[in-house]
Amino acid sequence: MKIAVSSDHAGFALKEEVKALLEQEGHEVLDFGPYNEEPCDLSDYVYPASLAVAEGKADRGIFVDGVGYGSALIANKIYGVYAAVCQDPFCAKLARSHSDTNVLCLGGKIIGSALALEIVRAWMTTNYLSDIEKYTNRVDKVKKIAEKHLKKLDEIQE
Repeated sequence: MKIAVSSDHAGFALKEEVKALLEQEGHEVLDFGPYNEEPCDLSDYVYPASLAVAEGKADRGIFVDGVGYGSALIANKIYGVYAAVCQDPFCAKLARSHSDTNVLCLGGKIIGSALALEIVRAWMTTNYLSDIEKYTNRVDKVKKIAEKHLKKLDEIQE
């Protein structure tokens, strides 16, 4: 899979560890930055990475900031992106299997790298339970909300 990664300065070190794990497991990583720990604005990196997921240039995204919520707030503003903050492997599995998330957000100041890598493994290897009606109904309702309130990328005028 192609995985878009991004962070801010607080998540940079963990993003680098996540990249190494993804590459080791055979995934292609698209790094949207930053490329060092200099102070930066999260949206400058998460926004283009989110667009890559929404446009199909990346299959999924993994974004890291201090606590994960900033990344999720930005990512979930983009039509076609479904981001979840996960702080343990159990939640990561549910975010994929029940909600079909395509972006994982992690908090580099909240969880250590060993736990973060377990979360990434769990999220990357869990499939959406698309054959279970209660989950597809719930996901479809969320998609209808997006249809109602978010603009599709091809409708946006630059």
